[in-house]
Amino acid sequence: MPPEEAASHALPMRPTVLGTRHMVSAGHWLAAEAAFQILEAGGNAIDAGVAAGLALGVVQSDLVNVAGVAPIILRTAAGEVATIAGLGHWPKALPADLFLRQHAGKIPQGVLRTVVPAAPDAWITALERWGTRSFAEVAAAAMRFAEEGFLMYPLMAELVGQMAERYARWPSSAAIYLPGGRPPAVGELFRQQDLAASLRCMVEAERAAAAGGRVAGLHAARDAFYRGDLAQAILRCQRSEGGYLSASDLAEFRSGIEPPVAVRFRDWTVYTCGAWCQGPVLAQMLRLLADLDATIGHNSLAYVHRVTEAMKLSFADRHAHYGDPRFVSVPLARLLADDYAAERRTLIRADRACPGMPSAGLASKPGGRLAHAAGAAAMALDTSYVAVVDRWGNAFSATPSDTSFDTPVVPGTGLAISSRGSQSWADPALPAGVAPGKRPRLTPSPALAVRDDGALLPFGTPGGDVQAQAMLQCFLNLTLFGIEPQAAVEAPRFASYSFPDSFEPHAMLPGRLALEAPLARSCGAALGKLGHDVEAWPERTRKAGAVCLVLAEPGKRRLQGAADPRRTCYALGW
Repeated sequence: MPPEEAASHALPMRPTVLGTRHMVSAGHWLAAEAAFQILEAGGNAIDAGVAAGLALGVVQSDLVNVAGVAPIILRTAAGEVATIAGLGHWPKALPADLFLRQHAGKIPQGVLRTVVPAAPDAWITALERWGTRSFAEVAAAAMRFAEEGFLMYPLMAELVGQMAERYARWPSSAAIYLPGGRPPAVGELFRQQDLAASLRCMVEAERAAAAGGRVAGLHAARDAFYRGDLAQAILRCQRSEGGYLSASDLAEFRSGIEPPVAVRFRDWTVYTCGAWCQGPVLAQMLRLLADLDATIGHNSLAYVHRVTEAMKLSFADRHAHYGDPRFVSVPLARLLADDYAAERRTLIRADRACPGMPSAGLASKPGGRLAHAAGAAAMALDTSYVAVVDRWGNAFSATPSDTSFDTPVVPGTGLAISSRGSQSWADPALPAGVAPGKRPRLTPSPALAVRDDGALLPFGTPGGDVQAQAMLQCFLNLTLFGIEPQAAVEAPRFASYSFPDSFEPHAMLPGRLALEAPLARSCGAALGKLGHDVEAWPERTRKAGAVCLVLAEPGKRRLQGAADPRRTCYALGW
């Protein structure tokens, strides 16, 4: 077998999970279990997805925060596709020039990078509009995991250990993540009593309003977070740490429901969230690769080079154009147009790699003084994912996120308020620059695809700027090359760093192309000769993302779940 073929067709570590009734794939096995319990009890995909998302905020609280972000895309059995941003805005009192004037163009760790916590509102908005269960029902597993605890597992233990000095900066954070003055060891019971109490506060508020019906209860649970005792605790922490978040920022916040971005690829329609996140970059890459044919060879030299160059062109446009559409005029229709894709496609040379980030299209260049910093980009250490399809044909896709190590835990709550301001640029002149009331440009970006025959595919991953790149490759594995779901998820991946990183300090490595070990062995040297700055990754590294997906094929009465062994992902279905 030729080396390239061997790199592409290694046997998967796990089987694809099969079912006929319902299926979930999530970033942690306990989150998958939380969703499965809701499905078994008669809840729909939205109920189950919210249960998994809340559970991820407990069992992966180093990577996902209950008070973080939670972008959602879903499709109802009736065919409605909608998105919930689940992304908060900068405090309205924040001076626009604060970071240029007082922090040398950097956005420092701590409460100065706080944006309004959006995840609680996003989960409740989804339940209110499309769910069937109460907040108490979907939060039950998360509360139990927080109060009774779970055994510390290797990935979380490793990451908390790596960030121990950061956790130690705030006593409220150290008390949870450094019990006894040290990081928890693998196999030790890890409990988060304050976090359980915060969830219980929302549940009790819901129960007190139960006489008004399910929706009234959900409103009360939301108010407990954004207007009640939890809000007051958040504001006290902000004042004591020098933050700008106000009572009105919290009380008036709503994620809102927005239409998706949609593009065609072969016999699929692929839906992403809007340009307030990096979601449309997946759509742009698919437009550039619309003429790709399976004869190019899966993970061949020509394929890796061609896809990499398409990724670089798309990310150049992301940097130049994407930002909160409430503040920035994003020419999205033009960026996704057939003629624009055809024009940009001509810039991809088969014999040579673009030496750095290509010029953005539409004659637009980012303004401002701080487009990117020199040096290596840090590995994204946040985010998880959940995909669900239920027996009725509802599909749910969400990418909850936000770390607990770069901002203080609010004393007495277990909550680390969203520090997603780290994904803005300090210079307001840039499309993703900071501004009062503006949303940062988010990396978490769930997707959902629908085939012409009715097949459904919710899919996503953690991984910062690698997210869209990993999602693209898995989608092509499935749809272009016909690889079965688990093998499609496990296949070797590659990632470009030839554009400014989304996280502060927005580092960039011109020409850098990282290849998982099988690809590095099979075509790394040849890619280097084309001009790529090749870096070899280990096999199945978590740097390459952790894709989860569910493929539902109603015509075959079959659901297939795939979960990436690169992290703690598991699929569960029946």
